[in-house]
Amino acid sequence: MTTSGVPEACRNAVSAADSTTEPTTPPCNAPIEFIAHSRTGDKGTVANISVIAYRAEDYPILERYVTAARVKEHFHGIVRGEVERHALPRIGALNFVMRDALGGGVTRSLALDAHGKSLSSALLSLELPDAEGRGSSDDR
Repeated sequence: MTTSGVPEACRNAVSAADSTTEPTTPPCNAPIEFIAHSRTGDKGTVANISVIAYRAEDYPILERYVTAARVKEHFHGIVRGEVERHALPRIGALNFVMRDALGGGVTRSLALDAHGKSLSSALLSLELPDAEGRGSSDDR
């Protein structure tokens, strides 16, 4: 294990592939909370989650494996609209805009978390793909 909690083999597998090749699948299965933190905002029915790498060298792992398609699948039943991903490599972050995600918005929703603040914690439980390729979609 490294100091960030991600096995070195995961980091090495991502580093070995250059940006012109298909992403490799790291031989691990760890939630992204070990390499990133998150922030959430909302406006009406739109939730906005940023996932920020703790360390610059972990950002390529996030960029390869935390895709809009995987985020949409992770929030199946909660996010009814489209999910857009915006990469912010200079600050080591990904920003996800999730439409129709808050049950009508703060003033209309009966949800306990009408602002969607818990969505950021839920996203951090998304796992990096394992050696069998579970969750290795490259849809961006």
